[in-house]
Amino acid sequence: MNILAVETSCDETSASVLDNDIVLSNIISSQISHNKFGGVVPELASREHLKNISAIVSKSLDSSSKQLKDIDVIAATCEPGLIGSLLIGMNFAKSLAFTLNVPFIPVNHIQAHLYSNFLNGQKPEFPFIGLIVSGGHRCLYM
Repeated sequence: MNILAVETSCDETSASVLDNDIVLSNIISSQISHNKFGGVVPELASREHLKNISAIVSKSLDSSSKQLKDIDVIAATCEPGLIGSLLIGMNFAKSLAFTLNVPFIPVNHIQAHLYSNFLNGQKPEFPFIGLIVSGGHRCLYM
């Protein structure tokens, strides 16, 4: 199954293509324009996502040697994050999924950190404990 994944929860626009649990591409555009403000400016982040998302998705597809017609499902971050940034990624991904007539899967950004351990390598055995410390989020999963 070929998966196109979009991430726009804060100030990085990212797209990846996966073949099941194998990452074929991962393209990230970081927004350094926030440095002069001492932190992320939500409105500016949203505008940068809008400007970059199409090109980032195209680069991710090119890098994976896949085309849109090869995509079986599209996923995007739905929470938590900056609402404007999330809306850009979700609406782009949902629209693309609708256009391609493939399923759309909403993804929790924090839980995705935990489940990223299942990609490209030895998978944890259940039960396991996961601690996530990312930005302003801290979660302990058992």
